[in-house]
Amino acid sequence: MKNIPLPIVRKKKLVIFDLDKTLAESKQPMDDEMAKLVRGLLDHTKVAVISGGSFKQFQVQFVPKLTSGNLGQLSLFPTCGSAFYRFEDGEWHNVYTELLSPEEKARIFRAFEDMFLEVGFFRPEKIYGELIEDRSAQVTFGAYGSTAPLALKEAWDPDRHKRLKMIDVLKRFIPDFEIRTGGTTSIDVTRKGIDKAHGIHQMVKHLGIAKEDMVFVGDDLEEEGNDFPVIATGVDVIPVENVEHTKKLIRSIIQI
Repeated sequence: MKNIPLPIVRKKKLVIFDLDKTLAESKQPMDDEMAKLVRGLLDHTKVAVISGGSFKQFQVQFVPKLTSGNLGQLSLFPTCGSAFYRFEDGEWHNVYTELLSPEEKARIFRAFEDMFLEVGFFRPEKIYGELIEDRSAQVTFGAYGSTAPLALKEAWDPDRHKRLKMIDVLKRFIPDFEIRTGGTTSIDVTRKGIDKAHGIHQMVKHLGIAKEDMVFVGDDLEEEGNDFPVIATGVDVIPVENVEHTKKLIRSIIQI
């Protein structure tokens, strides 16, 4: 990945962000400082947010912090771009959603259960939310559940070793699906071809912006990460380490 000079970044027509660990801590509401920076960026350019999370998760983490500002400049792409929401007439409207069929979901759930047996994963005594979550267009596993305390999640698999082992097994059971790490303890499963690269192509189609006029910002650009497919699209990418790094980047873009 090459370094993108700031003058070039400032000329981009669309800045695309991952959500977890980029704009907000994992499954936590975006903080007030970040919300202010995003509003400032919306005054300069169009912004899109693409995440493995569902739109319901956007409504918890992101949307409540942006009740004012130039929201017509903002586009939301939940579940790795398998859905698109835009702000019109004072509310968020769904433009499209690509749903998994009941049969596909059943296969994925069964594959997770079979994988647990093979790798020796035992369900925690306390699960926060759902261990395997149906996100309509995506099925997501979270080791302690999607709403587990951040400290608990961060301690479970910091080097992704556990999840990569799980993914190797899942790929044998359901080779016809996309399977990637996401968030802090998550594994995301989508229909083949539904990943963040697909989301980028949908942005080109629905927003009318060429890929060379986009830049993507994310923390999960390693090979098994759910940001990694963006690299293959040719869109310029800026890796960030954490939320504070993203804040510093946005300040540099809007020059404050």
